[in-house]
Amino acid sequence: MSCIDQNGWLSRAVCVNSPNYDERPPQCEPSLLVVHNISLPPGEYGGPWVDDLFCNRLDASVHPYFREIASLRVSSHLLILRDGEVRQYVSFDRRAWHAGQSCFKGRNRCNDFSIGIELEGCDDEPYEEAQYRQLAEVTLDIQSRYPAISADRIVGHCDIAPQRKTDPGPAFDWACFRALLRRD
Repeated sequence: MSCIDQNGWLSRAVCVNSPNYDERPPQCEPSLLVVHNISLPPGEYGGPWVDDLFCNRLDASVHPYFREIASLRVSSHLLILRDGEVRQYVSFDRRAWHAGQSCFKGRNRCNDFSIGIELEGCDDEPYEEAQYRQLAEVTLDIQSRYPAISADRIVGHCDIAPQRKTDPGPAFDWACFRALLRRD
């Protein structure tokens, strides 16, 4: 039995509805998974700031960095916290606004056909074992629902927007993640 319901929501995720999504183009099923990282403020973990950013309620007065990003309208399908908790902002069947200007194998606008997963972290700090385990489990669930997302269609944000993005960064252990996918 799938852990993703008929509306594209992961049953074990905490649901935090973001308004920052729209419909995918007609007949456009997810066929790419993009791994990101995020921490707000940069390098700090915990707190409500990612939820607030994805829900357009980030208070610019709380931190100087927030003044730069508070007006952004962005989201992701999922966020995996340091302890492995999963939060879902947008149904997998909808287009979350996570990749921006991007290209995969000559196809632009990756948001149209991708699912975005944020890991709470930053480029140069190791991710937690709980995050890798949860990312592998979620990826397998997603692949069972969206079979076009094959192993070679799981990429980092840096792979689809290399001129402007570096995440999930050199601290992300792709070999560990791929080994967990094979083992599960």
